[in-house]
Amino acid sequence: MSLRTRWWLALSAWAVMCAGAVSAQAPPSPAAVAAAVRSYRVAHEQPIIEELVGLLAIPNIASDEPNIRRNADRLRSMFERRGFTVTFADTPKRGPIIFAELAAPGATRTVVFYAHYDGQPTDPKAWTGTGPFEPGLRTGSIEAGGTLRPFPPAGTPYQDDWRIYARSASDDKSPIVALLAAVDALAATGIPRAVNLKVVLDSEEENGSPGLGPALEAHPGLVRGDLLLTGDGPVHQSGRPLVSYGNRGVLDFNLTVYGPVRGLHSGHYGNWAPNPAMRLAQLLASMKDREGRVRIEGFYAEVEPLTPRERAAVDALPFNDAELMRELQFGEAEGGGRRLADLLNEPSLNIRGLRSAYVGDASQNVVPERAEASGDIRLVKRIDPDRQIARVVAHIEKQGYLVVRDREPTPDERRAHARVARLDYGGGYPATRTSMDLPVSLAVARVVDEALGGGLVKAPTLGGSVPMHLFDRLGLTVIGVPIVNYDNSQHSHNENLRVGHFWRGIETYAALLAALRW
Repeated sequence: MSLRTRWWLALSAWAVMCAGAVSAQAPPSPAAVAAAVRSYRVAHEQPIIEELVGLLAIPNIASDEPNIRRNADRLRSMFERRGFTVTFADTPKRGPIIFAELAAPGATRTVVFYAHYDGQPTDPKAWTGTGPFEPGLRTGSIEAGGTLRPFPPAGTPYQDDWRIYARSASDDKSPIVALLAAVDALAATGIPRAVNLKVVLDSEEENGSPGLGPALEAHPGLVRGDLLLTGDGPVHQSGRPLVSYGNRGVLDFNLTVYGPVRGLHSGHYGNWAPNPAMRLAQLLASMKDREGRVRIEGFYAEVEPLTPRERAAVDALPFNDAELMRELQFGEAEGGGRRLADLLNEPSLNIRGLRSAYVGDASQNVVPERAEASGDIRLVKRIDPDRQIARVVAHIEKQGYLVVRDREPTPDERRAHARVARLDYGGGYPATRTSMDLPVSLAVARVVDEALGGGLVKAPTLGGSVPMHLFDRLGLTVIGVPIVNYDNSQHSHNENLRVGHFWRGIETYAALLAALRW
């Protein structure tokens, strides 16, 4: 036996002893598992971070199929190295959905873990200091004055407040690596896993997950289990750990309003030719009142009320809205004074981008020919995406518009109607919400809370959207256990991961694998 192997075994045994010793007769407590895993992590910080950074360096925009394939191949290697059986399910246009399985001797329960390995499109010019696929380490957040520093050599510990900047650093590659590090730590410390583990990695979540449903239908055995955990999303905005029991659904749409068939000189034609930018602004303004309440008829009609336990959980969430407003530098929130925690349990209408002609140094004195808006609607339990978009179309028509769907209007249509709009809608998916009263719901919260030493908060609904309805239809109980910092700038430039949250995430996932029983 080599000196390195003897040192490794001694370290593993010492870690378990420090954790309070895990005996064969009694299952380990979540706190004991977390302590043992922490000892392992302290001794292996560099290879854990190196694996994450190597994955982050591979571009992962869903439409970039060659690089998505590179990600998939890297992930296959990472999982197979841990003994997982890996299956690829190809999608029609993108990279594969990845299924992985790892049995646990004697386990009678199976946990399925979902995450995605694609990321949002990026604008490299908007990133600070490093590019989206050039992982950089900073001494803190950019907003707090964190500066770039080299990744440290072996033996130099990482500080909790250091941050790794890269696309998908938080959304969603770090939860994948945290899960694998948890599997490594349990194996090294001799702590048995209490559950069989299956993993589903989505290649196109940021594009609506069109291939996930067919992949699940084609491989039902690969996701058969008792519980689905998702690592998508951040912890609570207070910084406290979070377990969520549902997620919003989502639909996306693009709206175009038309003016003259070509741009016109604003001096010669202004005040006469219809200005689509102005009309689009007026149309969008008609959809919400001053306090942010959506005015589209029936928009809130199908909202399923919270149960008493869910209502109590929302009321117990930290009330840090004022602190968030100061951090984000705005003086008035939407919602008419209602809490963010309450508003997350209602559908929302968001305009995520506007475009018409040119602005700034490139601006021209024209009446533009068209104006475009891109929007998303977040859905809560019971609201059907197709019915909700039909309400949007009806509202636009009530404002005097001819609405054409998924095509350009014809010249005759433009001439015959005072106002013409095009609406492009490619579909969406509904929300899910798991009962907080289930034994497994209570067990997950208990394990996470004990593993992290208390402070857990619970939410009926996560603000973001993940295609959990597909697993819900398969009969899986769906619960979210996010691990990344709330101020991670996901979906934007300068996405980042706070290292301390990553470390705690490894401990959390290890505790769930080793101590979850219901």
